[in-house]
Amino acid sequence: MKLGVLTAPFAQTPLGEVAGWANSVGFEALEIACWPKTSGATRRYAGTSHIDADGTSPAQAKEIVASLAQKNLTVSGLGYYPNPLHPDAAHREAVIGHLKKVIVLAANMGVPVVNTFCGGDASKTVDVNWQDALKIWPEIVAYARGHGVKLAFENCPMIFSHDEWPGGHNIAYSPQVWRRILETWGGDVGMNFDPSHLVWQMIDQARFIREFGPYMLHVHAKDLMIDHDGLYERGILSAGIGWQVPRMPGLGDVDWSGFFSGLYRAGYDGSVIIEHEDRRFEGSDDQVKRGFLLARDVLRPFVK
Repeated sequence: MKLGVLTAPFAQTPLGEVAGWANSVGFEALEIACWPKTSGATRRYAGTSHIDADGTSPAQAKEIVASLAQKNLTVSGLGYYPNPLHPDAAHREAVIGHLKKVIVLAANMGVPVVNTFCGGDASKTVDVNWQDALKIWPEIVAYARGHGVKLAFENCPMIFSHDEWPGGHNIAYSPQVWRRILETWGGDVGMNFDPSHLVWQMIDQARFIREFGPYMLHVHAKDLMIDHDGLYERGILSAGIGWQVPRMPGLGDVDWSGFFSGLYRAGYDGSVIIEHEDRRFEGSDDQVKRGFLLARDVLRPFVK
């Protein structure tokens, strides 16, 4: 295994500087954020464009990989997490168009995995969303296959705010849906596993890894703390809003010993990428780095 970071929190810092810092503190891998270049408002922890998928030539793509290799860094995957099942057709077309550009970029870089969301319309049931997925995703999956790239859906429900309630913006969060995904696209689509999303859903972590470990193409390390006062006030029907609190690994309720034990038993030997969404360590690059270093020191004993 290799321990690394998702570059998204360094929105204003060039990739070369992020890579230099990562190497200097002992990280070995990067998941590179590849949102489109934009000056408009973006979702929190989205919008970072460390490589412009719309303007990077094949030769430049190879140069990026070579420069990172000189810093002893590998690229675990390219990350772009939009909503391909968005109810607005124009929005869907735009994000799917960019996702395809990221797929081409990954192929040019020799990066085997693009991490993304399956998507979802929060106003629809999971079953209705799944029917939409069966219409929208086959062409994208075939496009990735044609470029020698696998897609990894993150197991995040995307319910953090009231505009995402009640159904969330990503249906690939439960064992029931994951069995459908793997039955339909297994071999071309796998999981980008984040254990924090199991905590507030009360999904058994050990059992989840036993069942889906062989299909994990990429792994995030992010923690989550349940605010029990918030849960008391709002109840579980709020779907986590007001009481699920993303934290750096070691500061929440994820069982990290069990997490790594399960991954090793499942045969996972890829990168473990720390995902930073902890408000306690925001506000400046120095604060972001402080959070990453705390997580590094918690996780390093498990990564060999």
